[in-house]
Amino acid sequence: MSETPQPAMTTAMILAAGRGERMRPLTDHTPKPLLAVGGKALIVWHIERLAAAGIDDIVINHAHLGQVIEKALGDGSEWGVHIRYSAEGKALETGGGIFRALPLLGAAPFLVVNGDTWSDIDYAAVQLRDGDLAQLVMVDNPAFHPDGDFCLVDGRLHADGEPRLTFSGVGAYAPSLFAACTPGAFPLAPLLRDAMARGRVGGTHHGGLWTDVGTPQRLRDIDQLLRHSG
Repeated sequence: MSETPQPAMTTAMILAAGRGERMRPLTDHTPKPLLAVGGKALIVWHIERLAAAGIDDIVINHAHLGQVIEKALGDGSEWGVHIRYSAEGKALETGGGIFRALPLLGAAPFLVVNGDTWSDIDYAAVQLRDGDLAQLVMVDNPAFHPDGDFCLVDGRLHADGEPRLTFSGVGAYAPSLFAACTPGAFPLAPLLRDAMARGRVGGTHHGGLWTDVGTPQRLRDIDQLLRHSG
């Protein structure tokens, strides 16, 4: 398998369809990706970082309070990008959400970012290797996820083994990863594990800042960090 990276990606998807149950009551009237940290919405941090990386074609999926997201972000012109939306009605989980959005994402590899995370990951550096189906950015296991997700050895990811790291929610994917899928709700992890078993998933370790903004306390923590660092 060639280790040549494919051309730089220009298309990305931000996952924004989650209900945010653990964030209630904050998410009763505000979609989780629109919650503010450091003076701006979580999802705006992603949009700005994608634009800085030269990725200007962005697809955002949504379910809970989706129209609020569309009203807040519009067509993306405020940030110099083009935003399109994949409305799900009822959330389709990560795999199902990406699969539904494939007609908008096109035939080339694309980047996917979890909308309810914050990090200083360089999106421009996440590149799919020729022949791979996915390239995942991994981080050290946080206290709330001590067992990690996958094993990273010499730039390749494995479903089992040590040392284990946590998937950051940032990854590059080939559309063909979803070739055997059918419409509906389904998780992404089984597709990744199958591709790992075939040796077709690469990975990198990000040692910088990253957090899953999944609880009100973690929201407050990253907000304070960003305000004090700014």
